[in-house]
Amino acid sequence: MHAGWPAQRAGAVLSINLDAVAHNYRLLRARVPNAVCAAVVKADAYGLGAAQVAPALVQAGATQFFVAHVDEGLALRPHVGEQVGITVLHGPRPDAVEACLAHGLRPVLNSVEQIGWVRAVAQAQQRRVGVVLQLDTGMSRFGLSAQDVADIAANPAVLDGLDVQLVMSHLACADERANPANAEQAARLVAYAAQLPVSAPLSLAASSGVFLGPDYHFGLVRPGAALYGVAPQPGEPNPLRPVVGLKAHVLQTRTLSKGDQVGYGLTWRAEGPCRVATIAVGYADGFVRARANGLVWFGGQPLPILGRISMDSMTVDISAIPPGQLEADGMVELLNETYGVDDVARAEGTIGYEVLTSLGHRYHRNYTRTA
Repeated sequence: MHAGWPAQRAGAVLSINLDAVAHNYRLLRARVPNAVCAAVVKADAYGLGAAQVAPALVQAGATQFFVAHVDEGLALRPHVGEQVGITVLHGPRPDAVEACLAHGLRPVLNSVEQIGWVRAVAQAQQRRVGVVLQLDTGMSRFGLSAQDVADIAANPAVLDGLDVQLVMSHLACADERANPANAEQAARLVAYAAQLPVSAPLSLAASSGVFLGPDYHFGLVRPGAALYGVAPQPGEPNPLRPVVGLKAHVLQTRTLSKGDQVGYGLTWRAEGPCRVATIAVGYADGFVRARANGLVWFGGQPLPILGRISMDSMTVDISAIPPGQLEADGMVELLNETYGVDDVARAEGTIGYEVLTSLGHRYHRNYTRTA
């Protein structure tokens, strides 16, 4: 499968291994034998293409998907079929409730206001509507507060017309195994849910939470980044297969003399003669302008990025490559089996999630699978 720009015209090729995505889903599902393992494909499957990724996940056994926005759910539906569940994490805005429900999307209700909007449509349509309630257990981002929960417990009619199928929250520090906030949030989820006038499974763990152990699995887990190979617990061995590779074409090479400078701001200066190459990937393609300690690769050899990254290009030191081996229109690797999104994230001072979702749309995309 191919997508994006044609290979003969694109400056770079992004490879997405759908077999690796499926393998990672099965590995995650095996870690939660007593819970449903959903798949999070928001942000266009973390930038990798939900239209291609989601069918591979369905084939691997996924029956529940999570997206962030209503329109992400609408776009996903044709690729997963009518029998697969799609849950919208942000829930709908008032004018989006009818479209959300008409297409079989399950809204997460994060506030008393959202409960009211969806309840009004359910009552107008004289039917019960399947929903998820989110509780704020300490992250102060989404979800019903402790006071909201108490108010609903005192007035269960607030939920009339709503079939609460799941009660969820979200861990703030799941990638910090020893952080006491994890256990505190799990305890709050159980305590708050017990006050609600509903009986529904609980959900707390996303990618990193899966690896905190059974106490965090509850009835459903929602891995996202782990499906795409991002390490779930920093500093620990990553059991997941890498999913993406990225190769970029060399646009031009040149030889510099001592004192020559490179890039905007002339922030890098040659200490002696060297050879450099300009390659066809820049910050518009997901690599941050001030990338520190960044590398690209050629034939297993790491090559340092020089100076500031431009919008459409970057310059790398190719002095370690014998002349004639890497010239104009040759290719270097920015992501490979040994230098993945987590390595790029460390060089950029961010996380693998941001690297994945920033990869952009100017690549030729090559989707591979053996089955």
